[in-house]
Amino acid sequence: MKARVIVYALLTAYAVLSLYPFLLMVSGALKDAAEIRLDGHLIPSDPTLSTLARTWNELHFFTYFGNSLIVTGLTTVGVLVVYSLAGYAFAVLRFPGRRVLYGMFLALLFVPGITMLLPVVILQQKLGLIGTFPGIILPFINGTAPLSIMLLTNSFRVVPAELKESARCDGAGELRTFWSIYLPVGRPALITIALLTAVPTWNEYVLTRVSLNNAAQYTLPLALQNLNSSTSPQENVLMAASLIIVIPVIILFVLLQRYFVNGLQGAVKG
Repeated sequence: MKARVIVYALLTAYAVLSLYPFLLMVSGALKDAAEIRLDGHLIPSDPTLSTLARTWNELHFFTYFGNSLIVTGLTTVGVLVVYSLAGYAFAVLRFPGRRVLYGMFLALLFVPGITMLLPVVILQQKLGLIGTFPGIILPFINGTAPLSIMLLTNSFRVVPAELKESARCDGAGELRTFWSIYLPVGRPALITIALLTAVPTWNEYVLTRVSLNNAAQYTLPLALQNLNSSTSPQENVLMAASLIIVIPVIILFVLLQRYFVNGLQGAVKG
């Protein structure tokens, strides 16, 4: 009993520490410039939506939201299409070098992504993709390969072989078997991968910063940095902008969290 209480206390403390920066951001977004400089309390003494309204206009939200949506949406779709097929191949098909190739993909999990930044930029230059959306979408898709392949391969492995044989007896080919049997079973894993892809892509700053040189193509994180550098530092405005940017991610996660948990559990069991 004491051990359980200690565990719950530690988890509660960790949750509070993790949640505090977000609450601080919400609090700052509801304060005016004078209060955020003079008042360090978490709860605003005079909450106002004027900071959010002003920041919304200065951030040009819908322009940059559209760019972020294009990049995140195409990246997520690309990841789901490419790596669902790859997961099916590793889980179901038999071909020479399958285990070695699978092991190589898993080994990439231990390679820090930042070490690939310079090679990616050089490749972008050689392919003429600097300053274009494909120039950042393709690296994003490639960067999710190890985890996506691992989750989907483990998810597809739990499908009974009898189902595949039954589909073959009904005259189904590989693509029809994949579409009709394996994809429905792998839906939790697919939703998990979609979340694990969409959230980092939505928040990505480093690669987009070095790749995009046209302000009209900026995504929301770049717009936030541009807002910070184009005005005198105003903590309440920056916190309001950060809150506006993170709200779509929170909504997406809340809507799909059940599938996210199921997808991770299924991948671990597989």
